[in-house]
Amino acid sequence: MSAALFAAGWGLAFVAAAWALAALGRLRSREELVARACHELRTPLTAARMAVHALGSSDAGEMRPLAILDLQLRRAGLALDDLAAARSGGRAEDLAEVFEVHEVVQAVAESWLPLSRELGVELRIGPVPPGLFVRGDRLRLVQGLGNLVGNALEHGAGPVSVEVRAGFGATIRLEVTDSGPGLPAPVAELAARPRAGRGQRGRGLAIAGDVAERHGGRVASAPSPHGARLAIELPLLNVAADRPRPEPPLANRVPWWRRPAT
Repeated sequence: MSAALFAAGWGLAFVAAAWALAALGRLRSREELVARACHELRTPLTAARMAVHALGSSDAGEMRPLAILDLQLRRAGLALDDLAAARSGGRAEDLAEVFEVHEVVQAVAESWLPLSRELGVELRIGPVPPGLFVRGDRLRLVQGLGNLVGNALEHGAGPVSVEVRAGFGATIRLEVTDSGPGLPAPVAELAARPRAGRGQRGRGLAIAGDVAERHGGRVASAPSPHGARLAIELPLLNVAADRPRPEPPLANRVPWWRRPAT
């Protein structure tokens, strides 16, 4: 009888320990979601502050600071939605739509231009041909690509380049290159490190990687003679049958981040 009670006690202790470990894992997961949401809240606020400073500059028209402010406030709103959802261990729902890659690249380029000038780091944007469509959440992809560009501007060295290249198969790569010291470890290792050990680029890489994965892609590094070369790889979409209405000419379109929020 005592042996049975002893075994039962050990069984209960094992169950309690397993429950405690699972609860700790959920708590840490929620803490990480909160930390990422806070990171994403700070990033657009920094960019918005730079846009406000640019309002009185001589090249304010070129940088379109009001459009930048609108985009960054949308990003901040998304971060607050993520922060609210983190209490239940989730994040705000992604919005799925079909759009052109150049829209995301243009939005990121415009939003980081004031900071690049403040830091004295040249930001180069390569030409992005029209007609490259993906399916996903535009604001999330701005979030992902924006983290790579922000990391390069703040922790790498100039010039920082953003280019769009063909990937393997029906994929596209949004590449960000800088001339800094490079990454101290592989991308996957940096993104997976515990919170305290991520380093300067770790959480931004983790956010970009999470965004890419939810869009059927990934974040990867590529060889570079100097600095870091990171890319968000996404599946391209054949939209021949998905777009019944013709789009206006590219030059006449109003970029999505300058349209009134609905």
